[in-house]
Amino acid sequence: MPREQMNARSPASLESVLELARVTGDAAMRYFRQPLNVETKADGSPVTIADRSAETEARAWIARHFPDDAVVGEEHGGTRGYDKRHWLIDPIDGTKAFVRGVPLWSTLIALVEDGRVLAGAAYFPAVAEIVGAAVGCGAFCNGTPCRVSAVSDLSRATVLTTDTRLALGTRRLRAFEELARAAAVARTWGDGYGYLMVATGRAEIMVDEVVNEWDIAPWRVIVAEAGGVVNDWEVGALATNAALAEEVQRRLVT
Repeated sequence: MPREQMNARSPASLESVLELARVTGDAAMRYFRQPLNVETKADGSPVTIADRSAETEARAWIARHFPDDAVVGEEHGGTRGYDKRHWLIDPIDGTKAFVRGVPLWSTLIALVEDGRVLAGAAYFPAVAEIVGAAVGCGAFCNGTPCRVSAVSDLSRATVLTTDTRLALGTRRLRAFEELARAAAVARTWGDGYGYLMVATGRAEIMVDEVVNEWDIAPWRVIVAEAGGVVNDWEVGALATNAALAEEVQRRLVT
């Protein structure tokens, strides 16, 4: 599809991010539950050959199909034109889960132009789920339209987070604990899997204490197109269904 035809409302944008997510996730999947040497990056997070190899394959795919576009990836950094149209790649979101054989990791892809996410996809190859969305085209999980839940009572809601130990300061930890106690269920089904649960109506709230843009960019469009809300939370993010968005914002952000 020519570049000029991949606009914010183009189904081609959705098809492209889904295809790239599959290419990248399948490359990572070849290493899943295999012996790996785990290194520690400067920020303290783990990385393996699976992360690097998958991102390399993603970059090769982009170079073949969209050679004029820029690329920004978690493992190999950015290329020219970051301020224009570019692809964001997180080859393995949830490397801590990946290296422990937990299947809830994902590959995250976003297509961004002029600061706006045009399309995003998240692929969970170990559990055979893929979700994607493009602006104005809706959100789809395994090819079927998906929506956030309509739950409006916090006492019936499911609250998810990546790791409760990441809370920055007593007040914020206390606010999260109060939110979790008020909910029906609180679990640490974190990283991208938590956002998947919100976007498909299987959970209502995902609280992420610390995110990079490649972690959250796909979910900005996926959750929105599924009828939900993504709010920034200092260095983190909140994803909710629409019915609980104001209450969660009030409890955690204000």
